[in-house]
Amino acid sequence: MAFTVLVAPSGFKESLSADEAADCIARGVHRAFPGATILKAPMADGGEGFTKALVRATGGTLHSLTVTGPVNDPVAAHFGFLGGCSEPTAVIEMAAAAGLSLVPRDRRNPCLTTSYGVGELIRAALDRGARRILLGCGDSGINDGGAGMAEALGIRLLDKNGQPLPRGGAALADLASIDMSGRDPRLDAVRIDAAVNWHNLLLGERGVARVFGPQKGATPAQVEILADAMEVYAAAIRHTTGIEVGSAPGGGASGGLGAAILGLAGGKLHPRYDIVMQYLELDRFMATADLVITAEGSLDGQTPFGKVPAEVAQRAKGMGVPVIALAGTLGKGVQLNFEHGIDAFASILSRPCSLEDAISSAPKLLARAAEDAARMVMVGMSLRNRPHRAA
Repeated sequence: MAFTVLVAPSGFKESLSADEAADCIARGVHRAFPGATILKAPMADGGEGFTKALVRATGGTLHSLTVTGPVNDPVAAHFGFLGGCSEPTAVIEMAAAAGLSLVPRDRRNPCLTTSYGVGELIRAALDRGARRILLGCGDSGINDGGAGMAEALGIRLLDKNGQPLPRGGAALADLASIDMSGRDPRLDAVRIDAAVNWHNLLLGERGVARVFGPQKGATPAQVEILADAMEVYAAAIRHTTGIEVGSAPGGGASGGLGAAILGLAGGKLHPRYDIVMQYLELDRFMATADLVITAEGSLDGQTPFGKVPAEVAQRAKGMGVPVIALAGTLGKGVQLNFEHGIDAFASILSRPCSLEDAISSAPKLLARAAEDAARMVMVGMSLRNRPHRAA
């Protein structure tokens, strides 16, 4: 019997790119279903892999450069230009310059990390003649509200004595004024469209510091410092530009980078899949699939709020295609995903192990979990097709 499986995973942070995850899942499915047709649609959600996915999908070009990393050390980064566009369109992922994977584990303090390198990527794209920039927001290792990016673009953030603030989110507690006079004038001639998680806010109980600060290494005390600093920052942006970023959907994306894109760089924020799906072929592949397997590093109660597995599942449900989700870890509230189109889920970990072991073994673990899931599907198919036995 012909059987088609669509493999549409996100990447596993600090371990597997979306492309690598798709290859691992396909390998496992093939071991269980040698005759199956396997379609691969690695998902870019604005985080790691966003640039390469869109460049590859459009036949564009990739460019490498060195920028300032999140802990102020130089890092190798990249940006791209899309192919087939009527206007020069650059594509940038902020994670290439300020991603969590670039922050050493012993230096994970979001009070200090910076998005300065993101501004350097934008400048490099402008230097090459970009008239539009697609900026992917995800997998960040920062919580500076995009202040570093703004600084790299010529915007000065000053304390009460008129001195530039140190880099890092905590320093924004001392922000007294924003000087826009040195802002790169090319920003007025370029269109910046940022792909963000629409659910991420800058301020409040669901604000970026409280929701994501701990994931980036913040202690409870540092979370409160950052939350207060973001309040000061939002007020300063509102006073300077008249733009309300504190409650803007997506303003908290990537450690608050969305706030700076909207309030200081003159960009627009978009739900990330509105951008991504213009260039990927997920829906076309989905229409021919009998089963979808998606994956992400962690599956929990936050997954339905803009994460890849939920987006894939929602689209699959619209076409009546069942969905299995594989994850490195299953967290609090994971059952909520049953209400959002995921029919079954499983962790790829079969036994307790250290985080380091899980990361290093991720390719093997993911392939094995995909094989196990596919074999379970085979059992279900055989039961369905088995002739009814009279009592």
